Amino acid sequence: MKKKIWIGIGVAMTLALLAWAFMPQPLEVEVASVSQGRFERAVQEDGKTRLRERYVVSTPLTGRITRLHLKQGDPVAANASVATLWPVNPTLLDERARAEQGARIGAVEASVARARANVERALASLEQARVELRRNEALARQGFISPNQNETGQLSVRLREKELESARQEENAARHELELARIALKQFSDAGPDRQQRPYEIKAPVAGKVLKLLLQSEGMVLAGTPLLELGDPAQLEVVADILTEDAAQITPGTAVQLSNWGGADVLEGRVRLIEPGAFTKVSALGVEEQRVNVVIDFTSPAEKWRSLGDGFKVDVRILVQVVDKAVKLPVSALFPLGARWGLFVMEQGRARRREIDVAARNGVEAWVGSGLASGTQVIVYPDSKLQDGDRIKERQTR
Repeated sequence: MKKKIWIGIGVAMTLALLAWAFMPQPLEVEVASVSQGRFERAVQEDGKTRLRERYVVSTPLTGRITRLHLKQGDPVAANASVATLWPVNPTLLDERARAEQGARIGAVEASVARARANVERALASLEQARVELRRNEALARQGFISPNQNETGQLSVRLREKELESARQEENAARHELELARIALKQFSDAGPDRQQRPYEIKAPVAGKVLKLLLQSEGMVLAGTPLLELGDPAQLEVVADILTEDAAQITPGTAVQLSNWGGADVLEGRVRLIEPGAFTKVSALGVEEQRVNVVIDFTSPAEKWRSLGDGFKVDVRILVQVVDKAVKLPVSALFPLGARWGLFVMEQGRARRREIDVAARNGVEAWVGSGLASGTQVIVYPDSKLQDGDRIKERQTR
């Protein structure tokens, strides 16, 4: 009897060992906790600094510019002289051109004389019309001529007055032409190899620092040639080109975080302007994108970003949505479940699938609108074979 009991116990133990050996082992999973805190959704792009106001100093006249002794970074006061310009002499006339100019002066003088004669003729015609008008008025009072003839005389006087005014204008125009012709001939007589125009001092329009020297050596320049760029490095802003669909979520006053600019601190800023006009830009993958510039002002103290200059690179993070005390979890725990989102929670060693409402998400976290409590253990990166009710255990990280 005892022998049968021991045999039965042995068989039962063997069956138990076989059942345990072939029983599916719990699946190891990574687990994270649902937390409550600040949720941020941001638009991230590369940006660069630029001066708010940039001034290009150029030459107002054609001439010879002296060498600029300024260097990049040198301070410049307002209305301070930055360069000296010697205007070029007028083009000299050769002998043929001088003779032609002399003949032209003679022709213009004849025009002046002809215009003066026209004025005298107009004066005589006016005087004659006035005499005839006075004679007709006397005859009209005595009844020898009709009133219509008197009106004709008045009209003739007004016509002669207009002719006199036109002749005087022609005389003035002829005199000005004569003056212009004499000036050109006078330049030939006065100009010489040793004659120099008076120097012209080119002055700085504002106070600031030299940002860039566009021309330094002495030489001949044309009017409008840029010499240097001026600006105030303390008046910096940040500009970043953003996709238009992201820019539509941004409003002036939106908070901005600026990082990877070379310092240890994260600088703060605010959006001042979203430019109204977009532009097309080809991405590194060859895709055409519609982008728009977003202009950002620094709100951090100037002492923190004093080392920044014009054209420096910064990473821009525009906070388009900020929620305090939000229930959030890693986005790696979510998977699409119809029109909603699903995830697996860990309950008593088993995976339980749930449907939740996601209010918003960023690249790392998701803000849960409802369906989860803070502290709940969720499975991140769930295996595609994981089913509701499967046995699981947390993977131990070394």
